[in-house]
Amino acid sequence: MSDDDLRAELQALLQRRSFRFGDFLLSSGRRSDFYFDGKQVTLEGRGLYLASRLILDRCRELEVSAVGGLTLGADPIAAGVIALSGTDPMPLRGFLVRKEAKQHGTARSIEGPSLGPHDRCLLVDDVITSGSGFLTALEQVHGTGAEVVEALVLVDREEGGEEALAAAGLRLHALFKRSQFPAPASA
Repeated sequence: MSDDDLRAELQALLQRRSFRFGDFLLSSGRRSDFYFDGKQVTLEGRGLYLASRLILDRCRELEVSAVGGLTLGADPIAAGVIALSGTDPMPLRGFLVRKEAKQHGTARSIEGPSLGPHDRCLLVDDVITSGSGFLTALEQVHGTGAEVVEALVLVDREEGGEEALAAAGLRLHALFKRSQFPAPASA
């Protein structure tokens, strides 16, 4: 199956399972006429496989050593990508950035194998709106000394997130943009 075929199948799954149209309150406090829930696809075998294949290809292009992001949207994506990389000579490592550091045990803010100055990291998430989740993850990963080479999302809502990341010196790669998913005629 070609990358174009993988993309087309993933786009169809996202359109069918992840988009809801109506009136929604977003975590940013803003209202929206649509809601995107990527976990409806990334927590299902075929959807996660398609997304992971495309993202693993991007990881190889960027020569990253680790992939992860802010929990919860990044969790299934990072796990899928690192699992697929398991047959590579140099499998990827994953990491999950907590929204708040643990208050017990190790008190870590990043879970997974330790990151350091030798690492090139790709941040992932299912969706970007304002970019605040990526900026939180970026700050935490930079604190380890690791390099963050890019942020990647399944869908860019096209509501300023890309610009916010650019202002912080981080490039965004979106597999899809909101404008590629038309609302149904009845919405």
